[in-house]
Amino acid sequence: MNNSILFVDDDPNILSAFKRTLHNKFVIDTAENGEQGLEKLMTNNSFAAVVADMRMPKMDGVTFLQHVRKFNKNIIRIMLTGNADIQTAIDAVNDGRVFRFLTKPCPQQILVTTLESALEQYRLINAEQELLKKTLTGAVKVLVEILSMVNPAAFSRASRIRKISGHIVKQMGLHNIWLYEVSAMLSQIGCVSLPSSLLNKVYSQIELTAEEKRLYSSHPIIGYNLLSKIPRLEAIASIIKNQDIPFSQFPVTSDTGKEDTETTGAQILKAATDFDFKLISGISKKDAVEELKCDINIYNPKIVEALESYHSIQELNQKKIVRVKDLIYGMVALHDIKANNGILLAAKGQEITYPVIAKLQNFARHVGIEEPFEVLMPEKNHH
Repeated sequence: MNNSILFVDDDPNILSAFKRTLHNKFVIDTAENGEQGLEKLMTNNSFAAVVADMRMPKMDGVTFLQHVRKFNKNIIRIMLTGNADIQTAIDAVNDGRVFRFLTKPCPQQILVTTLESALEQYRLINAEQELLKKTLTGAVKVLVEILSMVNPAAFSRASRIRKISGHIVKQMGLHNIWLYEVSAMLSQIGCVSLPSSLLNKVYSQIELTAEEKRLYSSHPIIGYNLLSKIPRLEAIASIIKNQDIPFSQFPVTSDTGKEDTETTGAQILKAATDFDFKLISGISKKDAVEELKCDINIYNPKIVEALESYHSIQELNQKKIVRVKDLIYGMVALHDIKANNGILLAAKGQEITYPVIAKLQNFARHVGIEEPFEVLMPEKNHH
């Protein structure tokens, strides 16, 4: 757990005093102005708290703490100043979202107690977030596994979309990676309510009737209705709801550098989904990208540009002919895997997970499976 504290003050004597009196109790680092403090935050992510002087040249303490909060809102912020006027305190609390407001000279015991409380607050915040993330990750995993069992074709497509989306996110240097990844994995969750016969037509790229098109186009809103009821998945639900909206229909926003995750996430899903459709139809990656580039009203050009360096798993992983007894976690089916009675058990492109292995083994024992079949080996199995 991070436990370092950064002191920012334009008086080097005060900084030296902090180091001298507190080094036995805390991990202390210092900066002589706001700019230097921000540089240290950028290069060192181990700070749990910052203590900033109010009156500093160029960048005052409130402005500095505002930047700190934008950089990482979990870092605990403390204001230390010799100017104990009420307006300074109000500005520090409202604009800098400070944890404590201390005045100079501050008795050492009060300072030590405040820093101990700041570190405890930091631990509590991060422990709660870690628990929440693990809980949500577990819930998402269950939903994804249900999708893989109920509708292998939809799960297979979601798995491919996740890989494509992950490449886009990496190439664009986006943050909130977990949010984009989960949005991709759950992008097809609304398909659980659609008939398998309809989805098979969609994935086989057979022409749909008007009613079938209407029914299939409803899966994003169905997914939204399912996920929006789960706390902390509201943004993911919004991304999934808007995944079919063309790029030109999103509101035009000024480029402030701030990442709009919901809009960007929906635009990524739109491009990744249609890109996947083109690839599985037999179109080369180069031609697929060129076709997306031509539809400037449908796809975000920056997202399409990120697809130029995409390499599918088929291009990277070793192929192998296997039987059910040979299956291991992480393989990818290169063809539909069906039972002898014609039931689709794992769709082309589907990742083989432990529940899928159990399902295939069960069918192999009681019904029989069309085998052997071709798979891609997990990357760790390359030799």
